[in-house]
Amino acid sequence: MSTLLQLESVGVSIGTVALLEGISLSVERGQILGLVGESGSGKSLTALAAMGLLPLIGGRITTGQVRFDGQDMAAMTEAQRRALRGRRIGFVTQNPMTALDPVQRIGAQVDIVSRLHLGLSWQAARARTLDLLTQMRIPEPAAVAEAYPHQLSGGMKQRIVIAMALAGDPDLIIADEPTTALDVTVQAQIIQILGQIVRERGAALLLITHDMGVVAQICDRVAVLYAGRLAEEGPVGPIFAAPAHPYTRALIGCIPQEGMAKGSLRGIPGAVPSALAMPSGCRFNPRCPHASAICCETAPSFAPFGAGGVACHHAGVAS
Repeated sequence: MSTLLQLESVGVSIGTVALLEGISLSVERGQILGLVGESGSGKSLTALAAMGLLPLIGGRITTGQVRFDGQDMAAMTEAQRRALRGRRIGFVTQNPMTALDPVQRIGAQVDIVSRLHLGLSWQAARARTLDLLTQMRIPEPAAVAEAYPHQLSGGMKQRIVIAMALAGDPDLIIADEPTTALDVTVQAQIIQILGQIVRERGAALLLITHDMGVVAQICDRVAVLYAGRLAEEGPVGPIFAAPAHPYTRALIGCIPQEGMAKGSLRGIPGAVPSALAMPSGCRFNPRCPHASAICCETAPSFAPFGAGGVACHHAGVAS
């Protein structure tokens, strides 16, 4: 397999505030990487950095490199980056309710992607759109193509947004919380569709989520972010079997299990710190049951551990 997306020690700032520090991860063809963490951990910011969209929110990469298929994104012109987005990199936005143009029919919104990036005629683009809607398991795709967004359910809109991301036949798909606000049945269908697309097309998927249950269902590897730093990364199986970082362990502990007693579901005390008031040392130390003096004084470096890597002074304790 070849590496499509690689972030090497990436740091991101908005103004004078550092929001990401030392983020290193990679996604290969045919692979699904789950990027997880609570709200405020830096997941969506990592996606924007990967796509070269940070200037839209006044951000910039301050350290490291983002490489797509071996090319340094920072060395490209904006026109070159724009040519990649939609064609080789597809983006599934976080909120399908606001991602679609309310005054344009669904078919026209999907058609334009293959028209623009693949150079198809209107007739060929519409045929591709109907094929994509069929792949999304949308009933009566021709009728849906003539509908407006307000006429569709949330789950249907999410499938449309995924179809738009696929219309340019991308090599890499970045999906930002694609199952948020969907019921469990629809969520399972979306996850199955995304997994099938990656396997059949040999594409790569960076799946951003806060749901470790979703990661367990679909991902090959998982990268855990906390307060703008990478806490742990590695293959899903070993990490779920024996998480090395206390934060990863806590996230896994939040997954509901069949047969759990009422009131036994655990949460994580506290909250992700503000970027304006980060604790010294390990940023998880105020919430960590294993924190010691060194955790409060010195930030742990990210180092190899098992089949992956972890940033923790007490890696593997109580795993």
